[in-house]
Amino acid sequence: MSDDNPKPPNPEATPQGGDAQPRGDAPAEPKATPQVEPQPRGHPPGDAEAPARGKGKGKGKDTPEGKARGKGKKGPEGQPRAPEPEGPPPEPAPRPRLLDHYEQRVRQKLQQQFGFKNPHEIPRLVKIVLNVGMGDAPKNPKGLDAAVAELAAITGQHPVVTRAKKAIANFNLRQGLPIGCAVTLRGARMYEFLDRFISVSVPRMRDFRGLPTDSFDGRGNYTLGIKEQMIFPEIDYDKVERIHGMDITFVTDAGRDDTAIALLREMGVPFRSESPVAVS
Repeated sequence: MSDDNPKPPNPEATPQGGDAQPRGDAPAEPKATPQVEPQPRGHPPGDAEAPARGKGKGKGKDTPEGKARGKGKKGPEGQPRAPEPEGPPPEPAPRPRLLDHYEQRVRQKLQQQFGFKNPHEIPRLVKIVLNVGMGDAPKNPKGLDAAVAELAAITGQHPVVTRAKKAIANFNLRQGLPIGCAVTLRGARMYEFLDRFISVSVPRMRDFRGLPTDSFDGRGNYTLGIKEQMIFPEIDYDKVERIHGMDITFVTDAGRDDTAIALLREMGVPFRSESPVAVS
């Protein structure tokens, strides 16, 4: 016979699929989930006390780290140290010999010879221009590079590459093509170059009998043409690929040819049929 009174369900029975609990023990308490406080945007978790950073260029400048990382500002420990000079400081270059000769002797002699009342009327050398023309520079760029290097060695100053001002169809020349190089010397370099040119380079010319005096332009400027660059001692014979000449122009503020000739003669330039002046 069937039992009309079914047994009540056992509350300690384990439901199917649940965790088995030991009989007679209290049920396990559910684990508490740690609550995470919302953090400001842009900060890592756990840095709740850090102030919010601003936007734009002032970002991060409120904090000491931001001040140390600012543009152009470094902490006392991160400042770069100035390099300490090695050895004694460089000595200043000595004055050119021709400059002292001009101020001590040439000025007084020219003032007595021409009767200048104002000392500013006494002529002086303003600049020296060296110009090298290379007609085949568009077809032979290596030759122009060699001429630039040689002129830099002669003068101690980097030359400027000269370019054609207009196009000439007969010479297959277009506007803007390189056709040579030039150097303008002033100040101490000008006097040093003139001293080397008079003392060393001019005596090395072939069949030298003096420089011509008919190359003045009527305003006190003297232009001299040189056929070979080999007269300068700075040129190495073994490295020369092509022999070329150059034009050297001595620019003065004399305004007249007679005073300009007297100035260059007193500076030691050896003209024809005249004995050169010794420069001490």
